[in-house]
Amino acid sequence: MTASTDKRRGQAIAGVLSGVLVFAVLVAVFVLVRKDPDDTPVPTAAPTSMAPESFDQEPVVTTGSGTLTEMVIKERIPGTGPVVKTGQTVSVNYKLIGYTSGEVIDSSWKNGKGEPISFEIGVGKLIQGWDKGIPGQKVGSRIQLDVPAALAYGPERGDLRFVVDILSAQ
Repeated sequence: MTASTDKRRGQAIAGVLSGVLVFAVLVAVFVLVRKDPDDTPVPTAAPTSMAPESFDQEPVVTTGSGTLTEMVIKERIPGTGPVVKTGQTVSVNYKLIGYTSGEVIDSSWKNGKGEPISFEIGVGKLIQGWDKGIPGQKVGSRIQLDVPAALAYGPERGDLRFVVDILSAQ
């Protein structure tokens, strides 16, 4: 072997190693930076902390996707109080957004503090989503109600997402 052959062999090995290193860096960057948009919720309000949710804080409400065909109830904070019954007067804080738009439509959390409202539940005075979704829940719960348009205000308002803090029931 000559010195020029050894030099070319060394350059070839260095080229292959450089190519492998570039490939490894690209794979690492892809894995670390890649985010699936469906896995990342879109907050409608900045979270105040990473602490567990509490009734002392306005809830962060994220958007949904697609069209709702039925109501979905998700317990975000488990309640420990009595079960809400149809016909009771409940006191709640709530936040309402458009299900897919994320637009805040209404909230009892105006000015960053909860201003509870009270009403009789399950007797036809509210949208069907609330009349069907709140009875059976426990006082002290924070629930998320995904309400299809047919159980809310109709197609003009579309599907809705509520987060409701159930403060009391009498």
